[in-house]
Amino acid sequence: MGEEQPLPLPLPPQPVEGHLTPKPPPGAGSLEKVKSMDVDPIPSPLSAPKPSWFTPVRLLVIFCVINLINYLDRGAIASNGVNGSRKTCTKNGKCSPGTGIQGDFDLNNFKDGVVSSAFMVGLLVASPIFASLTKRVNPFRLIGIGLSVWTIATAGCGFSKNFWSIAIFRMLVGVGEASFISLAAPFIDDNAPPAKRTFWLGAFYMCIPTGIAVGYVYGGLCGGYNWRLAFWVEAVLMLPFAILGFAMKPLQLKGFSPVGSKTALTSAEEGTEKQGELSSREEVADQISKNIGSTDDECIVIRFFKDMKILLLDQVYVVNVLGYIAYNFVVGAYSYWGPKAGYNIYHMKNADYTFGGITVVCGILGSLAGGFALDYMTSTISNAFKLLPITTLFGAIFCLAAFCSKSLIAYVIIFSIGELLIFATQAPVNFVCLHCVTPSLRPLSMAMSTVCIHIFGDVPSSPLVGLLQDHLNNWRKTALILTSILFVAAAIWFIGIFLRSVDRFDEESENPVTTIDKSNTTTSLEVKKTETA
Repeated sequence: MGEEQPLPLPLPPQPVEGHLTPKPPPGAGSLEKVKSMDVDPIPSPLSAPKPSWFTPVRLLVIFCVINLINYLDRGAIASNGVNGSRKTCTKNGKCSPGTGIQGDFDLNNFKDGVVSSAFMVGLLVASPIFASLTKRVNPFRLIGIGLSVWTIATAGCGFSKNFWSIAIFRMLVGVGEASFISLAAPFIDDNAPPAKRTFWLGAFYMCIPTGIAVGYVYGGLCGGYNWRLAFWVEAVLMLPFAILGFAMKPLQLKGFSPVGSKTALTSAEEGTEKQGELSSREEVADQISKNIGSTDDECIVIRFFKDMKILLLDQVYVVNVLGYIAYNFVVGAYSYWGPKAGYNIYHMKNADYTFGGITVVCGILGSLAGGFALDYMTSTISNAFKLLPITTLFGAIFCLAAFCSKSLIAYVIIFSIGELLIFATQAPVNFVCLHCVTPSLRPLSMAMSTVCIHIFGDVPSSPLVGLLQDHLNNWRKTALILTSILFVAAAIWFIGIFLRSVDRFDEESENPVTTIDKSNTTTSLEVKKTETA
């Protein structure tokens, strides 16, 4: 007799008269469901996952550039070149033409303020929506969708004809930005080397002050020709990244991987399978059988409120976000009123450039230093809560001393040290948001953190500080009162030291989320070693 060929998949024994029918093997009942989802349950023994074009460093650089363009747009629309001024008329009837958006559309100050902040409406509404959609759609593809919306909306700002059209396009810009803000940090956290994880987050968040400050200069240059040019160039710069979100093989986010891997995506050596483990396709089938009726059949709204309940009951998360709100209340008001306060207190000739230069340098150095310091201490939630109140406390002291000084030179030096310490909180505070929750909750954690720090932080702070200045009519006192709120942020973060903190980065949810994408996906940014038969 010839040698029998082994079957690729064992078949359940056929019932024989007089004998009991054995139970089918686990997961066999879900094979038909796997086939209906275009998932091949029989892997090829010689097949190996194709390496992604991405590497961890490339991913970080790309995300940093995208973040820089996002905040460059915010700085550009606030610049005098793009925002412009309304036309003015003298008593003699001579009128000077308006410039920029405000001049072309003849906007009063209220409507001009709406245009500048309209993107925030789309951002706040869409952030939790995109975070919830990660339960059903590949997160990497969601970033591509968001960047596509951002590109189209930014180009639309350049083609707008009146107040309503540009206001709507600015809202859509916020919608497009929402997916990236919610998902970029978890991807970076997954792929960063464990010893430099917080430093990489610091590199990502340093693009915020840098982008805004560069946007001021960029908006002024484009405004000298045509303010619409600024938006068109931004759309062209973002277009390749929007295309990349669809053209490249999508990456899997930890907590959403079909195989439910507990390893970080950067671990190349851990890619080899142990003998006896299920193959990746079989694990897909196993996960699908466990999750049918849990995620697909469950209403997304109900699931959202369940996840929100988990966040609100997490003391570590709540304390961290409350401190972040108080911190952002001050930083947001600094960015808006800082140049004007400096001009009135110290009679700066170029207050915009002086304050902007301080923000850029301190934002870059401070964000990187904060990440490096936490990595040096060993990046844990407990150490993050030790670093946050210390840097914020001493940053507040230096900023108070700066506004009390009489000399401009002393103010610039002391305030620079204060801002350096303040910006050192960026990486640690976001590290806590990412690691105090399970992997599948990280997008929602980042989204709700963003929503809260804007709704309760920098959005109300600017008008409230304006009201305080109208009442006091003294910029030095106003700046001192505003800076004192940093002590509140330090006190709140100090409470976090005494909380029981657990790093949940390697924990899985009780009901792991399985996302099915018909396109090939990759769970590693490193080239895995090909197994030989």
